[in-house]
Amino acid sequence: MKKVVIGLSGGVDSSVAAYLLKEQGYDVIGLFMKNWHDDSVTISEECPWLEDSNDALIVAEKLGIPFQTVDLSVEYKERIVDYMFREYEMGRTPNPDVLCNREIKFDVFLKIAMQLGADYVATGHYCRKGTLHNVDGTETYQLLAGKDGNKDQSYFLCQLSQEQLSKTLFPIGELTKPEVRSIAAKMNLITADKKDSQGLCFIGKVRLPEFLQQQLKPKTGKIVEVPAEFDIYNRAVPSFSNKEMELEFFAEKPAYTLNDGKVVGEHQGAHYFTKGQRKGLHVGGTKEPLFVIDTDVKENVIYTGQGKSHPGLYRRTLFVNEKEIHWVRQDLALKIDEKLEIKSRIRYRQELQEATLYKVNGGMYVDFKEMQSAITEGQFVAWYLEDELIGSGVIS
Repeated sequence: MKKVVIGLSGGVDSSVAAYLLKEQGYDVIGLFMKNWHDDSVTISEECPWLEDSNDALIVAEKLGIPFQTVDLSVEYKERIVDYMFREYEMGRTPNPDVLCNREIKFDVFLKIAMQLGADYVATGHYCRKGTLHNVDGTETYQLLAGKDGNKDQSYFLCQLSQEQLSKTLFPIGELTKPEVRSIAAKMNLITADKKDSQGLCFIGKVRLPEFLQQQLKPKTGKIVEVPAEFDIYNRAVPSFSNKEMELEFFAEKPAYTLNDGKVVGEHQGAHYFTKGQRKGLHVGGTKEPLFVIDTDVKENVIYTGQGKSHPGLYRRTLFVNEKEIHWVRQDLALKIDEKLEIKSRIRYRQELQEATLYKVNGGMYVDFKEMQSAITEGQFVAWYLEDELIGSGVIS
């Protein structure tokens, strides 16, 4: 009998995943990951991990599977939280969910599972795994979108490797969320009606800027409004002698100065803000809401523009540095001067967008067919062929 260690989070998805594995005849062990308990940077006392671990225990008892809690808070702080602080300090916007999967669930947690003699680890992610049988007898694993288009979580797993996928199962990938809840209700699982967790679960129910203020101290700076007609993206497009020059032009990030607009308010630290953000600016009196179009952490200035259609929010092309390119399907990796038409997304839940990958010396361009709103440094761009996620990278 194959042994599977499942990450029981105390939510409905992992509960049903554990039930399905048991039904399929696996020897199942439930592990709850405790990722955070550093009171020095947790403001709220409502951190839900205790309630979640109790729910996970009740589910394990109901299903008749062994259960234990593993404390991964040291690794979580080193690999996720410290990384987040560093990225925000540099004016980038990290994605802790993607990092948590790569560094914790499918690395530290996976190694613990293997030490327990497991053949696989399993999670309650809405995605699927495919297996291609190669002529030489080896296997290539595919990371496929979940059947529930509304809940597809393949984006969060965009940094997984062939080695990690080989040891992973996604039991609910073929199901929709309503189907998962229905199974949980039928089995009288305590998590059947439990709401999905939102936001950064490890820091409790607290706003991100308040959390960041624990390490990144407030620093008063100017909020500048850049008029749409002045924006650098309204300039004339030059003619290009080659494709790479064109890509470089469209991937160029804005370089605003204080002279490009008027000061309309003050903020408490440019590193608390991210492109596309609307809330938290506290500037009134404009015809349309202000959106952050750029942040300058060095000069501590936030540049804003009125309305969702402000040209400063939009870019057609982004760049990924060589060392930040990751191929889930290494057999499909591009060589220099090669290109590939793909579908891509730059954030979770975004509809897949038509784009072309261009591999150049030093990295890769992702060139979209349509202009994209709030392309944000530090976030992940993922690329797909049909419903298969084949690679990803950190936006630079």
